[in-house]
Amino acid sequence: MNKVLIVGSIGLDSLKTPFGEKDNVLGGSVSYASIAASLFSKVNMVGVVGEDFPQKYIDLFKSRSINTNGLEFRSGNTFKWSGYYEYDMNQAHTVDTQLNVFADFNPVLPDEYLDSEFVFLANIHPSLQLKVLDQIKYPKFIMLDTMNLWISTTKNELLEVIKRVNLVLLNDGEARQLCGTPNLVVAAKKVLDMGPEYVVIKKGEHGALLFSKSGEVFSSPAYPIEIIKDPTGAGDTFAGGFIGYLSQVDEINNVEMRKAIVIGSTLASYTAEEFSLDKLKTITLRQLNERYCEFESLAKFESLDLVPVS
Repeated sequence: MNKVLIVGSIGLDSLKTPFGEKDNVLGGSVSYASIAASLFSKVNMVGVVGEDFPQKYIDLFKSRSINTNGLEFRSGNTFKWSGYYEYDMNQAHTVDTQLNVFADFNPVLPDEYLDSEFVFLANIHPSLQLKVLDQIKYPKFIMLDTMNLWISTTKNELLEVIKRVNLVLLNDGEARQLCGTPNLVVAAKKVLDMGPEYVVIKKGEHGALLFSKSGEVFSSPAYPIEIIKDPTGAGDTFAGGFIGYLSQVDEINNVEMRKAIVIGSTLASYTAEEFSLDKLKTITLRQLNERYCEFESLAKFESLDLVPVS
């Protein structure tokens, strides 16, 4: 199994949705992405937590054979986010963000991580993403996530990171902001011109778009679920499943990229069905395969013969 390196935030979330309320539950990009990727690959996680971080979450990571030697424990409190969702579950409303020990996060990779072949740079400051890239020896595939804050405040550093990765992962708003255009197709082409081979644009409950330098365009819907309790972390789950799957294929090509998008979307659907990682942490490869097959059958189109108008 190839090793996947995941670097980003680990936190404790407090949130409220129309379907319930939870306090100090496991959150952060590394948490969701690592659990998702661990279905396919050995995972090396890098992050920082405080002395208030519950041991049960460390035990959860280890139960999934996730290497926590890159997890730094510091005096102080763990990164905390609190917010709420209304019935538009695409929009999170932040009430409070406390960076705590995450404010001074300085990702230094253990020696055993330096040969990680697949790298997911989750949403952290671009200067930290560059620091991680400078430490990795021989990566095969690097995937980058970012956010509107870095596009607004550190765009030049972000562009340096983009030049050095294989795939850029953006939501639709970030793609428009980064490229200064309302058109997602135009935005994707502009990002590809910045250096990466692939761009994936996430559209929440409306699915995702894949663009490649070879001219490939693929549009995937989101898996339709009846009950959405908490969409927090769905995007990071998507990313973890995506890169985890790619880490175990023989060759990365457009066919495998399309499969990776559907797998990522399928895993993200599990995350949204319960709070935090309560559902995602229970999913097996058998369950994933069953829902993937359901998703595949739902997304198929019947053949169509159009009769010209006489």
